[in-house]
Amino acid sequence: MISTRVVPRFAPRCVAVLLVAATALPVGAASAEPAPPAAGSEAELVPGVPPGPYQPWQVDTPDQALPPRVYEPTAEEDAVEPRGAAPGTYELVEYVPLADAVAGVTCSRLTGPYQRQVERWLKRTVDGKQSAGDCKAIRAFQVQQKIKPAIGFAGPVTWARMQLISARKNPNAAKKCPVRAHRVACVDLTRQLTWVQKGEKVVYGPVPMRSGRAGYRTRAGWHTIYWRHKNHVSTLYNQPMPYSQFFSGGQAFHAVYGSIFTTVGSMGCVNLSLGDARTLWGVLKKGDRVYVWGRRSGT
Repeated sequence: MISTRVVPRFAPRCVAVLLVAATALPVGAASAEPAPPAAGSEAELVPGVPPGPYQPWQVDTPDQALPPRVYEPTAEEDAVEPRGAAPGTYELVEYVPLADAVAGVTCSRLTGPYQRQVERWLKRTVDGKQSAGDCKAIRAFQVQQKIKPAIGFAGPVTWARMQLISARKNPNAAKKCPVRAHRVACVDLTRQLTWVQKGEKVVYGPVPMRSGRAGYRTRAGWHTIYWRHKNHVSTLYNQPMPYSQFFSGGQAFHAVYGSIFTTVGSMGCVNLSLGDARTLWGVLKKGDRVYVWGRRSGT
């Protein structure tokens, strides 16, 4: 266990560190998961286009397991809104083969890790092989959804976007999140989606999120929002955790100033874009229930 110094008010729990590049692990996948590409091969996936002016990407938010030091923020503290994110921070940046990224291809000839799932979603022939027609159809979807680079590669960001679109009308169609008369924040680790429902009515979301990576899985089961801190800052790495809503030890909903579509998960927290975290802050209250289920691919 990492020892940390105790500092009044701002206790280190979920914090951000930096990673230059990562070998891809499938994100937000359904039941039949492809094996992740082999590191060091031509199939190694890398971010195709930088998401904004800041590099390297911010990808982890380590969970220190123990709950933060709880206190009542003053009115003056709560009146301060977290800073905004840099333009381009939350762009949909696909992970593509290294060879394609270097060559700047227009249409990838390689089979993506989500080839079958994407073919099925686009109502193509499901054979798990990239064809010229497949690439054209995938590329058209990527252009429509503003996914970069739009080269027709069936990567994790493209599949995650399809998952979100499919869930928008009724995210709880499979009845995995218990229906209660009170608000329930639903965290679907399998599809990497979260929403809030009251009864059968969805009052927030669904929105994409990033949960814990292998060894630091977001804890499944019932939890309760026990502390909210709009301007939480980690003392371990001195990193901001805007709109933190803690529900299990050091695990919380909070925004990150970086892409949530990275192939590496958080270290336990449920990461959101700044806009989504801000909206969720206005929906949930202390004492609201959280239900977590499923399993992030690769964990």
